[in-house]
Amino acid sequence: MITENSKKGTIQPSLDYPIFWVSFLLIIITSLTFIVFPDVAEAWVDKLRLGIIHSLDWLYLPVAAFAFVFALWLALGPYGHIKLGAKAEKPEYSNFHWIAMMFTAGIGSGLVIWGFAEPIFYLKTPPFSIEPFSDQAREWAHMYPLFHWGIIPWAIYAVPAVAIAYQLFAKDVKSMRVSDACDDALPQKGRAFYKTVIDVLIVLGIVGGTVTTLGLAVPFISALVSAILGVQDDNLTKIIILIAWTILVGASVSKGLKKGIKKLADFNLALAVIVIFFLLIFGPTIFILELSVNSFGLMLDNFISMTFWTDPISKTSFPEDWTIFYWAWWISYSAFVGLFIARISRGRTIRQLVLGVLVWGSLGTWLYLSVTGAYALDLEVSGKLDVSKTLADEGMSVMVAEIISTLPLPKLALTLFAVFGVVFAATSIDSAVYVVSSVCSKKLQNNQEPQLITRLVWLISLALMTAGLVIVDGLSAVLAITIISSVPVIPIILLMCLSMYRSLTKG
Repeated sequence: MITENSKKGTIQPSLDYPIFWVSFLLIIITSLTFIVFPDVAEAWVDKLRLGIIHSLDWLYLPVAAFAFVFALWLALGPYGHIKLGAKAEKPEYSNFHWIAMMFTAGIGSGLVIWGFAEPIFYLKTPPFSIEPFSDQAREWAHMYPLFHWGIIPWAIYAVPAVAIAYQLFAKDVKSMRVSDACDDALPQKGRAFYKTVIDVLIVLGIVGGTVTTLGLAVPFISALVSAILGVQDDNLTKIIILIAWTILVGASVSKGLKKGIKKLADFNLALAVIVIFFLLIFGPTIFILELSVNSFGLMLDNFISMTFWTDPISKTSFPEDWTIFYWAWWISYSAFVGLFIARISRGRTIRQLVLGVLVWGSLGTWLYLSVTGAYALDLEVSGKLDVSKTLADEGMSVMVAEIISTLPLPKLALTLFAVFGVVFAATSIDSAVYVVSSVCSKKLQNNQEPQLITRLVWLISLALMTAGLVIVDGLSAVLAITIISSVPVIPIILLMCLSMYRSLTKG
């Protein structure tokens, strides 16, 4: 029930029951299905994933390219000067806090895992019919992660961020709903119903993207804990880690945006810098720097062809297995990250928001991936560790743990990366809970927090969904959730772009 706050004179937010209950029940049913019938659930979602990939692989690539072009138009076009807030208003957060929160919410602990692992996958199955494990394959294996985590993903985030921030702070809309950013593209008749459907789909997409991050992070942290403490790396260990994680995030959730998420993000950004310098100092420094420069040039030289490559003749499945998966992940995550970036961007212009997201986001991922990817490849090339064999025999999480164990002071290195992964994922989950709770709230002002009980309910829901994936114990199920949850978000992003264009051009 909406009540008037006598002390502050503001209307307090309450639960939007249609959005909350429809999305909540769907997620709980899905979670219980994974927990009770893991084999059936895994087979079903994997079949659905393959159907989507084979039918819609052609769609993801142009949508991602369009987001990149539209983001550049927003930043460099005639409306980039528009202030997201009052004309004399200064940014709510300093550049450091803004970049820290934007980066950690947008990437999550997936970067910690894939930074070492992704190049090794590409050695065995390189793109463009390159010979596996060849010198050319090694160069492309280091470069492709920079493409998959670089400027296009951040453009996919920037577009909804601008659309939502414009509604919140330029037009002063009194809610934090993605559907409000689609208003000018929706018909008048039935608009309330369409907006409810949009917000339910957005909640499902956010949960899918966040659970993907957790579904990858829990096995990774479990492998590190097993290597540090010598305990069994089994489902029990994973569930204990998930419970501990939920408690950690619950403590942060209870503190809200400024006291919880901001402090976690600051700590995480500092940890990322420490990790990068740790690897640079104790790793093959010259090799890392040379390969990184080479990869940046290789990416620039092939950017357009990679952006639109569907491999229609050879059908090697590389675009479907990797580029489409990543674009789906970013798309399913985009509403959450967009709304979160929008919420912390008050006082900036459209140009500052877009260029800040594109430049700082891409720079951060490129730096981390360049260092970690080169370190993993050096182990493989030099023969210090048979990384590809470890991946084939033991799986991705164990392989990453063994890579980290090759560093000086292996126990310290494993502990550092474990803390890094835990805090990174905690920040992402905390941010996702904040955003989902905001979407499920009515009368939520842009300077208010969603109700604490709503945030805690969504935190537990995310933990349950992740527990289902942990019990399934299959990477294919994690990838399938990403693909499935991204499909309904694609038309919503296009609606936001159309609505934003109409709103800007008509003033």
